[in-house]
Amino acid sequence: MSDNKKQEKDYTPEVTALLPEAEALAKSGKLQDALDKLLALEKLTRNAADLSSTTKLSKAAIQHCYDARNYPLVNSTITLLSKKHGQLKAAIQAFVEQAIEWLPEIKERDGEERWLELLETLRSVTEGKIFLETPRARVTLLLSHYHENLSLSSTAKDPKASVQTASDLLSDLQVETYSSMERREKTEFILEQMRLLIKVARQKDAEVGKKGTKDLLGGGEAEWVKVRVGGRKVNEEFLKEKDNEDLKLKYYDMMIQHALNQDAYLDVAKYYYKVWETPSIKEDVTNKGKAALEHISYYMVLAPHTNEQSDMLHHLYVDPALQKLELQYNLTKCFVTKELMRWPGIEALYGKFLQKTPVFSQEKRWEDLHTRVIEHNIRVVAEYYTRITLVRLSSLLDLTPKETEAILSRLVVSGTVWAKIDRPAGIISFRAKRSTEDVMNDWSSDMQKLLSLVEKTWMGMNAAQAAQSRVKS
Repeated sequence: MSDNKKQEKDYTPEVTALLPEAEALAKSGKLQDALDKLLALEKLTRNAADLSSTTKLSKAAIQHCYDARNYPLVNSTITLLSKKHGQLKAAIQAFVEQAIEWLPEIKERDGEERWLELLETLRSVTEGKIFLETPRARVTLLLSHYHENLSLSSTAKDPKASVQTASDLLSDLQVETYSSMERREKTEFILEQMRLLIKVARQKDAEVGKKGTKDLLGGGEAEWVKVRVGGRKVNEEFLKEKDNEDLKLKYYDMMIQHALNQDAYLDVAKYYYKVWETPSIKEDVTNKGKAALEHISYYMVLAPHTNEQSDMLHHLYVDPALQKLELQYNLTKCFVTKELMRWPGIEALYGKFLQKTPVFSQEKRWEDLHTRVIEHNIRVVAEYYTRITLVRLSSLLDLTPKETEAILSRLVVSGTVWAKIDRPAGIISFRAKRSTEDVMNDWSSDMQKLLSLVEKTWMGMNAAQAAQSRVKS
C-alpha cells in the first residue's frame, strides 16, 4: 500500500471506455467477465499510481457484485482489492466507505446474516490500518449495538455474554488517539464505551450481590475503574459549547452513576451542579432545574465534612435559587448554622418528605444523613466546649456512649476534630495540651501588644501635656 509513488501514466481514457462495457456485461449476466476486465485494467492503473482511475475501477467492480446481489463475491472482491500489491490507500478508503453505505440497506432487505458477513469483512480489511481507523470504529460500533440488541431478544442464549461482547468490542478502540475523527463523534464513542461498561458492571455487581461476597476487584469493580478512566478522556470544556449540550448531560449522568457506586457524595453534588449550570436545565425551574438543585443540596449534606465541602455548602446556602426551595434551604441552613441538631427533631421535620425521594429512599443514605448530623453536632460541641463528660455528650447526640466514642474516634482519625478521651474519668477534652514553646510564643506576643499599647498611651499623654503648656503660655 502506497500513495507516495508519483503517477506514471493517466489511464482516464481507457477507464472511461471500459466502464460502460463492463456495466453492460454485468447486466447481461456475465459478471465474472466484467470483473476480469475491470481487474486487469485496475492492475495497470495501480502500478502506474493512477489514483483516480484505480478508485473508479475498484468501486465499479464491487458495485457490480452488489447490484447482482452476489454477497460472497462482494466480500471476496473487497478482500482481494485491499490485499493487492502496492494498493493505494485512498482507493481502499473509497471502496470501504462505499461498502459501509450499503450496510443499512442490506440489513433491511437481505437480513442480518448477510449484513454480518459484510461487517466482518470490513472489520478484517480495516484491521491494523491507521488510515482506516475511523471507518473501522464506525463498523465496530454497529457490531457492538448488534450484540447489545441480541442480549435483549428472547432468543438470546446468553444475554450477559452478549453485553460483555458489545462492551469489549468498543473498549478495544482507542478513539481518543484518532486524528481523523471529528471531536463530537470521538466524544460520542467514548460515552458509548462508558455506557456499556456501566451496564456490564451492574450485571456483575448483581451477580456478586446474590452470592453475598465481593473481593477488592470483585463484581464489576474493574469496569467501574474503566468508566472513571473513560471519563477523564472527555474534554469538559468542549461539553460547555451550546451544540454539545446533549453530550454534556449524558456524560454527567454516567459520572453521577459512577460516583454513587463509590458513595462519593461530594463528587455527585459537583456533577449535579454542572448539570444545573446547563442553560436548558437552569431555565426549567419547575422540573429538571428544580430536581438538579434538590439533588445538589441533598448530596452536599450527605458528603463528609471537608474544607471543600464546607465551602461549597456555604456558597449553595447563599444562592438565591435555593431560597425558593423552602425545605432544602432549611435543611442546608441546619448544617451551616453552628448550633446543635437533635436527630429526633430532624427526623420529625424532614423524615416524612425526604424518605419518599429517590435519594433517601435507600436505607443506607438515610443512615448516612444521621451520621452527618452527629458529626455536625460533635464539631459544634468541640467549638464551644473545652471539656465535656462522655455521658453528657452522648445525651446531646442522642446516642449510647459506645456509639459516641466510635464516631468521635473516627473524626479524630480523619483530622476533623482534636479530642482526647479519659475513659476512667469519662471526660472528653477538645483542647490539645499546649507545649512550652506555644505558651512562650503566646506570652511574647501578648507582651509585645502590651508594650505597644503603653507606648501609644505615653505618646498620647505627652502630646496632651504639650498642648496644655502651649495654651497656658
